[in-house]
Amino acid sequence: MDSLFPRLSSPEGTLAIVVTDDDGHEQRLDDRGLAVIAAHHVDRLRARGLEAGDTIAVFTEPSIETLVALIAQTAAGYVSVPIDPKLGTAELAHVLSDARPRLAISAKPEGLVSRVGAIDVMRLEMRAGERTTLEARPLLSTPSLVLYTSGTTGSPKGALLSSSNLAACLDGLADAWAWDARDTIVHALPVFHVHGLVLGLFGALRHGGALSWVPRFSPEAIGRALDRVEPPSRAVLFAVPTMHHRLIEAAATDPDVRDALASAHRLVSGSAALPVREHERIFERTGKRVIERYGMTETLITVAVRHDAPRPGYVGLPIAGVEARLVDDARVTIEASDDTTIGELAVRGATVFLGYLNREEATREVMDDEGWFYTGDLATRAPDGALRIVGRRSIDLIKCGGFKVGAGEVEAALLEHPRVREAAVIARPDPDLGERIVAFVVLDAPSVPLEGLDDHVARLLSPHKRPREIHVIEALPRNAMGKVQKKLLLERVASS
Repeated sequence: MDSLFPRLSSPEGTLAIVVTDDDGHEQRLDDRGLAVIAAHHVDRLRARGLEAGDTIAVFTEPSIETLVALIAQTAAGYVSVPIDPKLGTAELAHVLSDARPRLAISAKPEGLVSRVGAIDVMRLEMRAGERTTLEARPLLSTPSLVLYTSGTTGSPKGALLSSSNLAACLDGLADAWAWDARDTIVHALPVFHVHGLVLGLFGALRHGGALSWVPRFSPEAIGRALDRVEPPSRAVLFAVPTMHHRLIEAAATDPDVRDALASAHRLVSGSAALPVREHERIFERTGKRVIERYGMTETLITVAVRHDAPRPGYVGLPIAGVEARLVDDARVTIEASDDTTIGELAVRGATVFLGYLNREEATREVMDDEGWFYTGDLATRAPDGALRIVGRRSIDLIKCGGFKVGAGEVEAALLEHPRVREAAVIARPDPDLGERIVAFVVLDAPSVPLEGLDDHVARLLSPHKRPREIHVIEALPRNAMGKVQKKLLLERVASS
């Protein structure tokens, strides 16, 4: 029987979790200690009358107790709803009323009762009970997690993910990345998203290695965490592009950060596209190539660059068990593999979610009867099948003068200019062109004027892809995962 975390039923005393606080102090658990404390957590839930299948809200404070609870509940068949502790009042109320958890748990529950209303609250503990292991449960196609989407098109929706979904994603990545028990994942990502929770925490435990979690990101803290991974273990960094940018900036002046990155076994980027220029800067300073992958909350990771074939600017090929295709506006398959023709990416396979909680109509809008999930992301496909993401269909497909332009390719061209640090491209209505290309850029020296960026893009791409407006700003608006919030840029343009 394949269970999600075999180590919890047959622990061997190997390192499982390291959590480093702001002062550099570490808390460590091997898989024996983790199994004992996880079993006690499950016993506490059962003592409160909760059974497998019940829903529990987990406020994800940056603590080792949070990690143990998420592992224990997923292993024991509960349905966890990871919640950002900083969630605003209105959004928290929406999540709680939609998910209807029977219990809310937190490592720091002070003041939580007033936020969750009538929902029972339990403080997390790091205690051992009588049991020393958790019984193995088979992989099932029933909910294990409810992960809420960002809500960019309305109220956040709860994506239902099963243990079978989680295992398929992690095993597909293990194949693509040669991920095994030697690998210690180092990251500073929140554990209420797929990247930090499923890949970073669950992936490390499923594949026999360890997670080294630095809840508060800084280049120096990540450098130390990478450096503390001792052979025969191998340090693997999971980070978002903004983190990679700050790391490579620090590496220019801090030899400890540079050497830690250079000694890492693998560098992985996700949650947003890593510009090709950043790929090259990292390689120049560390000798390491970054590999990327692609996925969504609803699908987990479906496409990845293989460990032995790094390819800057691409997200790779479908992982084992996943199919991918490009479709047009009518959802008709596009056969072209010319790395130019743009289509919406659709995926199908064992990683795709069960549906949205309480939203059958919303599920039908994105997934057809044959199991194809329509991502809303635009991509091109190279002759060898490698996929390149060029933006979101809803906001990044610009119809300019009869041409279809992907915002992502214009952003990539802008970032090729040596003075452009960050770039984001949107569209605004134009009476002549239909839509005009509008660029927002962050420069290395904002006080020094810069001209000719539009010609720079036209030379790299083609004349019709040049920005018709360019705005210089101090910083791009981003969310917690480093994704640019283009909705705020659209509002800015609309009000101008």
